[in-house]
Amino acid sequence: MKNTLIAPSVLAADFANLQRDIEMINKSEADWFHVDIMDGVFVPNISFGMPVLEAITRHAKKTIDVHLMIVNPDQYIKTFAELGAHNLTVHYEACTHLHRTLQAIKAEGMKAGVAINPHTNVSLLEDIINDIDLVCLMSVNPGFGGQSFIEKTYDKIKQLKEIITRNGAHTLIEIDGGVTDRNAVQLVEAGADVLVAGNYVFRAADPVTTVAGLKTLTSF
Repeated sequence: MKNTLIAPSVLAADFANLQRDIEMINKSEADWFHVDIMDGVFVPNISFGMPVLEAITRHAKKTIDVHLMIVNPDQYIKTFAELGAHNLTVHYEACTHLHRTLQAIKAEGMKAGVAINPHTNVSLLEDIINDIDLVCLMSVNPGFGGQSFIEKTYDKIKQLKEIITRNGAHTLIEIDGGVTDRNAVQLVEAGADVLVAGNYVFRAADPVTTVAGLKTLTSF
């Protein structure tokens, strides 16, 4: 049976009631907390930094999946490990020496992820797929929540799954952006393992039920 992991994106939470929202996710059937760190340079938006992540990890009881949308991620790898990140994902487009960055993440005891923007071809990951624990496919342009899902994503998932299978890798495929109950099943059927959902969860009338619905839909 397929057990798809659901990762609510904390960027869509109510920052004035962050502890309440973290505890809500703790009580839900969600598997991970997805935390976006943006620097206003790599992407045109700035999100929370180290103190907020520290506050999240203090209350969160599930896997902390940190997605760095920043330049020069190498200089912060140790810091994110110390703050309690379990997964650390860097952007392909932001890393000059990607293999070295992945090794540095693993050396700190974290799972190493690579995110790729919508225009980046998944074939570029073939040579290092066995060193990647998680590939985060951006299904919207990174930097802002609430964007429309890019339909080309389904083809990219299938291409990536084929690369993973061909190389005997165990890399998870994570989809980030525009995930709802309308595309979740198709994403999982294409090969996705982890679904990041922001506004769809946190703007719902009943987020706990919404997460449970996604979990039920994608477990088959």
